[in-house]
Amino acid sequence: PKKGPEMKLLRFTSIFLLGIIFSNPSSISSEAIKYKDADHVEVYVNKVGPYWNPHETYHFYSLPLCRPEKIEHRSLTLGEVLDGDRMAKSMYDVKFKQSLDSAQLCTITLNQEQIEQLKLAIEDLYYFEFVVDDIPMRGFVGQLEEGNLIPHTHHTYLYTHYDFYFFYNEDRIIYANVSTKQRAPSKLDDVIAPIELTFTYSVYWEKSNITFQNRGKLLRSTGFFPKTLEIHWLSIINSIILVFLLLGFVVIILSRVLKNDFLRYNAEGEESLDDEDYGWKLISNDVFRFPSHKLLFCSILGVGTQFLVLAFGILLMAMLGLFNVHRHGSLNTAAFLLYALTSGIAGFVSSKNYRQMNGEKWVWNINLTACLYTVPFFLTWSIINTVAWAYGSTQALPFTTIVVLGLVWIVIGYPLTVFGGIIGKNSSGSFDAPCRTKNICREIPPIPWYRSTLSHMMIGGFLPFSAISVELYYIFSTLWGRDQYTLYGILGIVFVILLSVTACISISLTYFQLASEDYRWWWRSILTSGATGLFVLAYAIFFFAKRSNMSGGLQTLQFFGYTFLTCYIFCLMLGTVGYYTSLKFIRYIYFNIKMD
Repeated sequence: PKKGPEMKLLRFTSIFLLGIIFSNPSSISSEAIKYKDADHVEVYVNKVGPYWNPHETYHFYSLPLCRPEKIEHRSLTLGEVLDGDRMAKSMYDVKFKQSLDSAQLCTITLNQEQIEQLKLAIEDLYYFEFVVDDIPMRGFVGQLEEGNLIPHTHHTYLYTHYDFYFFYNEDRIIYANVSTKQRAPSKLDDVIAPIELTFTYSVYWEKSNITFQNRGKLLRSTGFFPKTLEIHWLSIINSIILVFLLLGFVVIILSRVLKNDFLRYNAEGEESLDDEDYGWKLISNDVFRFPSHKLLFCSILGVGTQFLVLAFGILLMAMLGLFNVHRHGSLNTAAFLLYALTSGIAGFVSSKNYRQMNGEKWVWNINLTACLYTVPFFLTWSIINTVAWAYGSTQALPFTTIVVLGLVWIVIGYPLTVFGGIIGKNSSGSFDAPCRTKNICREIPPIPWYRSTLSHMMIGGFLPFSAISVELYYIFSTLWGRDQYTLYGILGIVFVILLSVTACISISLTYFQLASEDYRWWWRSILTSGATGLFVLAYAIFFFAKRSNMSGGLQTLQFFGYTFLTCYIFCLMLGTVGYYTSLKFIRYIYFNIKMD
């Protein structure tokens, strides 16, 4: 009976979620266009940007290159817009199965300002992206040639000829690529403005034996960006060994200590503990004394549980192959929809715990739960989006997209939080503590420095971080580099390892805290486990300074802004894991001793 409302909420969320995911065109494989001979093949220009700043992108037509008189944009999915795509029709006249040789695209005249703009783009290693039938094609805008070392000189060249290579199987395009190396580029140094440039292109078609169903494998194995991610068994084995060692410590060593404690506390003939006794039984009447700031405490548990479900949901969808490699922004769409649809879980968990702790301001609790992550995210995103808009970057979301995202949270996210909160409030029940709590608090003895909150945070944060530190490099290289992460099964294993290590460390540190007769474990269980997020933030700073080539104000702001939000998620999520495992452990040990 107690689980009835929980199962109803979970069933409702699951059905709604599956309906949204499988009805969303960006989360499933799209059917390629079927062509007839000589049919027009639309080539979309998308974006340009510095090679080393993956999230600093601009519209292709922001550069003074060939453009039609009227720019027509393609209709984009939510995920594509969130990914910074701004696809527009190009002037390339490509016919299915019809090759072209040195067809003229346009002739343009560049003034001095436009020449300097192109030179600056080439010096920053700008690349461009075209899209044909959902297949991205990338290449560099120009070529940078180093000259003398002292004094330092360099030369800039603009590519004015593109070679398109298309591979087809029957009536479908399997793969496409663009090359800029077949013709000599045009030199932009030491020229007197205005200059006139003619752009040309060639088209080549080749039959392929690869079927359309398998073209995703070809796209993953080829591409413009380097492929450096492989299964790194050494780090996985290292993490697994660490988990087994920690489990051995908790199960064997801690169980031996508990066994001795149980024998001492439950010894026959012992009527009460004298003044010389010590340990965690002495605080049995205080250990379940509810924490201060219950409103915030329960909101953290609600949002942390939501992100746990969100993480498992994304990993499950990824391992099921729902994220198509040639479908732009599918992961962004899934993450946003999952966050909105799992808001009911946050409201339910937060309200239920708050009610069990005899909280009375349940309306404030639900509102705080709804805003605990949303408000910091909105403030951070607003600053980044404003700067991106000032830079003219495609990372700045259009006004219509902002309205849509806001409406999704207002119409779906917030109401689900309230709905879950009402169900949690009405189905909370009692806290069911195994020990009674006295009105007067027991005095806590002096705590040595190595058992302080800061010391426990260092231990509780470092050990889980060490289990995932190697994998973090690959994750950061994917999010803030040019690598494409497809090892979702390995990522799932590492995530389970992270949660396991966090749970083990939380139990151990909680026992040591109770053994020193300190019953203030509630907040400490969250702080010690959530401290992993601080270590992730420290690693992010190291990665930015030593392992990446990112530069510029916009890219730096994006990196630290979104990294801060990610570390905040780590704190909420792992803090929730630490609390629930500590609570389970404390219930167990106090259920198994004789109470006076």
